[in-house]
Amino acid sequence: MRGRLGRECVYVPSCRLGLFVALRHWCPPGGRVLMSPVNDDVIFFVVLAAGLRPVQAPLNPRDASVDVDAVPDEVWGSLSAVLTTNLYGNPDPAPRLRARCDALGIPLLEDAAHAIGSTVGGRPVGAWGDASVFSLSKHVGARTGGFLAVADPDLRATLRQARDALLTPRRTTAELAYALRPHAEAAVRGLRLRRPARAALRLLGLAEREEIRMPLRPGALARAAAAAPDLTAYDPWVRVDLHDYRRRPGRLRLARVARGLARLDDVLADCRAGTELLLSTPWAAPGPAEPQPLFRVPLFVADRDAAVRALARRGITVGYLYDPPLDDYAGADFTDPSPAPEAARWFARHALPVDPLRAREAVGALRASGARPAPAPADRARPGVAPGGLDPSRG
Repeated sequence: MRGRLGRECVYVPSCRLGLFVALRHWCPPGGRVLMSPVNDDVIFFVVLAAGLRPVQAPLNPRDASVDVDAVPDEVWGSLSAVLTTNLYGNPDPAPRLRARCDALGIPLLEDAAHAIGSTVGGRPVGAWGDASVFSLSKHVGARTGGFLAVADPDLRATLRQARDALLTPRRTTAELAYALRPHAEAAVRGLRLRRPARAALRLLGLAEREEIRMPLRPGALARAAAAAPDLTAYDPWVRVDLHDYRRRPGRLRLARVARGLARLDDVLADCRAGTELLLSTPWAAPGPAEPQPLFRVPLFVADRDAAVRALARRGITVGYLYDPPLDDYAGADFTDPSPAPEAARWFARHALPVDPLRAREAVGALRASGARPAPAPADRARPGVAPGGLDPSRG
């Protein structure tokens, strides 16, 4: 990854831990961080754990990137940092954000969890910020690990020391569970046991999400704020879906990371081809001339619940949904709301993230179900463009 990005990199057990390290290093406690409201709630809680105030940005409704021009001047002047999301691999406008941050004298931090192969402005996503964090669970498929890349190579030792102070000890039982999980999941898929498995997890109290967003628990969250910055105080929220996010890695994890990285270029090529196919459908927003190797391709459907069910009938699980936006989810007690929230609400309500590696199956399922494109957002509709934002001839 050092060779790909041209930057020094530090391995971390998870992207969320790498982000916490970066936020603590670059942002003063009590600082304000501009971020996307269409984002994983775990990332929101990492920002809070770092002792910072999330500030929700207005978005472009077609790719959920930060709408730089819609951020008020008074908001820019109040910020301690900007955190990009690069949702599903669609890049945020990093060159413009870099210029803004330089003018303000604040750091640009890039969350590139979904964007390990994406580019913007002729450079890889992750090569614009003071620091960037990547996940090795997405394109790499390692189900563990991430890394923190930094512009200043002299900071590598300092950040490694900060990482080491946060790690929890390696456990043999955790390593064995990690090694066996892919085989157990394959058996569940092969025996069509997804529903019984989910029911068993709920019965045992191990299912942490009944809805897309985890329970906020505002009373407990307010009490945790008294300890911030402190990762342990926010552990009940930050660990959701990944309890080993601070675990010191063992040989099994690192070996799987190495195997995944060895296949990365082939995976990215397949993702690019699947992205190109999905962007040619009537449910897609217009894409760039050269498609990115997206982790998920957001299609826009009028009835997402029906589309999710149609894909499930073909064995395609839809994940990585972020609805409602974070300001609607958390409220003004915990975040500054977006000054223009409608675009994020439209995206969160209609985006159907499809795995480009299953593009043909997904297109067939959606066509068979009669899925309709979402009506275009009112403030972005253009003459001659059908609902869904596309020229009908493209479908």
